[in-house]
Amino acid sequence: MTTPKEWHRWAMVLVVLCGLGASGLAFSAGPAPSPSSGSCLQPPSFSLDEFGNKRFHLNTLCTTPYPPDTPNTPAWADVLVAAQNFVACKGSPIALCYYSGPETSAAGTQTPCHLRDGAAIADCTCFEIPPGSTYFVDINAILDLRVYLDTVIACKRDGSDCLPAGRKVAPVCEAIRTGTLFPGKNVDLISTFSFALDQKIPIAVHNNACTTQPYTRYAGCMTAPCQRTGEIDPVTGNFLVQCACPTYVGPFQVGTELTAAQGCELPGGTVWSAAYSTFGGGTFPTLPDCIPDAPGDKGCPLLLPNPPVIPAAPPQISCNEVCSEYNKSINQGIQVGYTCDATLCTAASHPALVAKACTGLDKHGVSEILRLEMAVGKSCAASQICGCAPNKKTNQEIWRLNEAQGALGIATQCDQNGTLCGTKP
Repeated sequence: MTTPKEWHRWAMVLVVLCGLGASGLAFSAGPAPSPSSGSCLQPPSFSLDEFGNKRFHLNTLCTTPYPPDTPNTPAWADVLVAAQNFVACKGSPIALCYYSGPETSAAGTQTPCHLRDGAAIADCTCFEIPPGSTYFVDINAILDLRVYLDTVIACKRDGSDCLPAGRKVAPVCEAIRTGTLFPGKNVDLISTFSFALDQKIPIAVHNNACTTQPYTRYAGCMTAPCQRTGEIDPVTGNFLVQCACPTYVGPFQVGTELTAAQGCELPGGTVWSAAYSTFGGGTFPTLPDCIPDAPGDKGCPLLLPNPPVIPAAPPQISCNEVCSEYNKSINQGIQVGYTCDATLCTAASHPALVAKACTGLDKHGVSEILRLEMAVGKSCAASQICGCAPNKKTNQEIWRLNEAQGALGIATQCDQNGTLCGTKP
């Protein structure tokens, strides 16, 4: 029996589908058509069935009304038509394919995207980003049909009702956290976007566009399924993962500057992991004044000075819910919401230490924490603002993590603002 809530949901789905025009609704994958191919409705030439996801249905809707006067483009083109198309999430470990493409990058990393036979999928080597950081999803590029429709219904088609532009947390965030975007044992991580490596590998904003016809094939990795390899990148210290990224032929921008040796078309059966911004902005989030928990000048500041000035929680934020999220984030008896805050924003350049402090955070929702940090523009500060108190075991682990940071020459939050100091075991 269909409940009133379900009837409302499917009514909203029909509204979304009407808004997408004459886009097709299919449950199997399709070829990566170029912008001039004439339709998104062609039978797919790639499949993601290898990941054992019986409940996964590829989103074959034409999600992006671009280019003008041509059929819309599919989700795996990774096209942005407005800054608010990026929705913000927090908590889960993710794969970052933003710098992938050539066999060896200008930064010395080895994160290539190798085309499979048929060229419809590229196997991209990407970086694993530990849990805790704020990350972003292009709403137009959600590869699972159900998750895409749920997210568009909640966030509007352009994403403007969800963080960071709006106040809601996008359903795609929860799908990534709970493993329901690609349900199955063969998926370890989902590829999204994060600023976590921006200080080690700066994001290019010039000389990074391939927009001249004839267009070149690229890999659209947003929300692609990924598997861990166990290998560590010696340049960044991050674990490497392997992602299966559908490909597309069209204009695109990449995360690093193009050179004579590494231009739009790469040699040796490799392609760039790329996306395309139609509105003159970058293929990375540009909406907020700062990004909570991001490193460098793009990140929101910590609470300062010592003792810190602590802002009031905005009226739309429930501090009871914030503290509940911290207190329930238990991993082996330690409330990792607190240990993560004590480490993530000061030790970002040491992914192994961040992983130790934040592992297990994705097992618990932290949506109210994200809302608060976005609202006040502060990093790793929600527990202090709401007066949340960690338990004894957690305080002792915070002290150990602070000692580990000090040994690396890192000024902890305790050093900088007198909070999250922990207690000596």
